[in-house]
Amino acid sequence: MNENRFSRLAAGCVTMCMLASAGCTASKPPAVDHSSTTQSLESLPRHQGPRKVVAIYDFESVAPDIVSPQAATDMFTTALIKSGAFAVAERSNQAVKREQELKKAVKPKARAPKVASADYIFVGKISEANLGQDQNKGKVSVGGMDLGANKNKDSIGIDVRIVDATSGLVLDSVNVRKEIAASGAGASGVGKLIGKFVNTKGLDPDVEASTSKKEGKDEALRACVEQAVLELVRRYAAN
Repeated sequence: MNENRFSRLAAGCVTMCMLASAGCTASKPPAVDHSSTTQSLESLPRHQGPRKVVAIYDFESVAPDIVSPQAATDMFTTALIKSGAFAVAERSNQAVKREQELKKAVKPKARAPKVASADYIFVGKISEANLGQDQNKGKVSVGGMDLGANKNKDSIGIDVRIVDATSGLVLDSVNVRKEIAASGAGASGVGKLIGKFVNTKGLDPDVEASTSKKEGKDEALRACVEQAVLELVRRYAAN
């Protein structure tokens, strides 16, 4: 293989790498969540007859700047509704309170709106938010070309207390923890390696590329929440 042919081949490889990297940025259209935990919730047998009424207190978070407690509360509410096992009573939604006040103002002599009495109160907290708890990196240089790889491991966890709404006693608790794995790889200095073997007359083709894969913390949070709800259904929906 002569130098000109080698140069054309090397330049072609570099171009293909750049095009491939650009193609990876294409976004996917939005889709309904079909994660494994969501499917488990939706596949639960639908409860027949009266359901236990539950109230949800807003989640707290050990790291609210990293993991939103409001998002966790919303995810928890959605998961309970998806399960079909409980009747969920709104307690913190201001829109419901305003609507009840409006009805009372329009019909001042009417009976006050009846608020559903809860059987259980679910109190949740994001109790773990460990970012970068385990990190590994590696790098190899060959003829001026650098190859690198890294692997990170984060974790997130939630705790949910089940409180008897009548007595105020804590009946039980559920905790769920999930690891968030991330990996990446990169390459640079391809032109330097080519220049070791081919005279490119100062026009060394080069490319720097990297790729990474990581589950989002919000996705991991939803998985924890849905797994916790599955456990709550198993323990309390039929009681």
